[in-house]
This record gives sequence, C-alpha cells and structure tokens, in this order.
Amino acid sequence: MAIFLVASGGWQAGWAWKKMRPLMAVRRHEMFAPTYTGLGERAHLAHRDIDLETHIQDILAVLEFEDLRDVILVGHSYGGMVATGVADRARDKIKHLVYLDAFAPESAKSVSDYYFPEDRRQAVLKTLIDGWLVPPQPIPDDTSPADVRWAEPRRVPQPFQSVEQKFVLRNGPLTLPRTYIYCQRHLPDDPFRQFLERALKEGWATYQIDASHSPHITAPEALMDILESIT
Repeated sequence: MAIFLVASGGWQAGWAWKKMRPLMAVRRHEMFAPTYTGLGERAHLAHRDIDLETHIQDILAVLEFEDLRDVILVGHSYGGMVATGVADRARDKIKHLVYLDAFAPESAKSVSDYYFPEDRRQAVLKTLIDGWLVPPQPIPDDTSPADVRWAEPRRVPQPFQSVEQKFVLRNGPLTLPRTYIYCQRHLPDDPFRQFLERALKEGWATYQIDASHSPHITAPEALMDILESIT
C-alpha cells in the first residue's frame, strides 16, 4: 500500500480527485486530497491575504495531523508550487515527489513569473474579481459535457496572492526522487513544457499522457496506471 498526498491545481480542491478515490482503493492505496484555504468547500474562508505560504501550510498540516510517512506527494498544476514547498520543509516524510503537469519552481519564482508574462499579467489584473480573485481559466475541450457540468460550479476564483507570491526554497536543493507527468493536449502557449524539458535534462523519471491538463478528471485510469508504476 502506498500513501498519496495531493496538492491540487488552481481553482480546484479535494472534490476534483473524486474519480481517483475508487481507483486508489482497488489497488489498496490511500489517498489524501485536502482542500486549500479559500477554495472548494473552504471557499467561505477566502480573503485577499491568502497566498502560496497559506496553501503550503495547509498541506504541511495534513502531514503532521495525519502522521503521514513515506508519502508520494503529487502536485498538480499550481499545486507543483505548493508541493515543492512541502517537500522542502518535510523532507523526512516524503518518499517521492510527482509533478502532474505542474509548475516545478525555482527559488524566487512565482506562478505569475511562469504563466503571466508582463503583457499578459496586465490583462489578468483587469479580470480580477473585486481586485483580488483570479477567475478560473476555461475547462479544456476534451472534458466531457457531464464532467463540465460537474466541475464548472465547483471551480471557484482563487486569491491572486497565491499565484503572485514568490516561492522560496529554504533548505537547499531537493535531492528526493522526482517524476514529471506531462499532459500532451496543450494549447500553443503551454507553460508546462519547460518543466518536462527540465525533468529530462536533470534525469527525473518522465511520462507523457494523452490528455489535457486535468487527467484525474478526463483520464483517471491512465493516470492511475502511471501512479501505480511509481509506487
């Protein structure tokens, strides 16, 4: 049995991993998919000061209070920022770090640095709700109509400071085993290809999956097969 701990992507929360739970159970794995402060069922706690550090602390608290060890930590999309911070500070508890089509940040970089170059950042700033909430990006076209109806009302705006705050690596370079899972169905402005290329250059295990950005929703069985191979 393996223990998986998920750091969810932007605008998502524990609900987004619903399809993975029975697949994990069949293989006798345990999965924790906590929800960040201000998102999902915790959306009522949202405020403008929530930042990346808030979400790192959310996941670190799960490690502590659930007394988890030998964890396979999975960071999806924005969750790669969170997972990297968690892995940095809880190195003795993490067995393997998996980036699922995720940001794998360098120190002193933010999601905005990677995803919102200055011209695009100005456009994003104009779309902020009440000046501090980033509205969800469109759901990929390969998502079934049923999944769109399920996911759309659950994807709530995310505090801007969570994507604006710079990541800081506190304890030196990470040396734990890492895997990068790259989703192949991207638009031309794909911000994640650079991290696959880094993974290949640095000798991480890599996989490519024929799916768009959230395979835990659109291709859960294929994703489960990959995660199973990592255990």
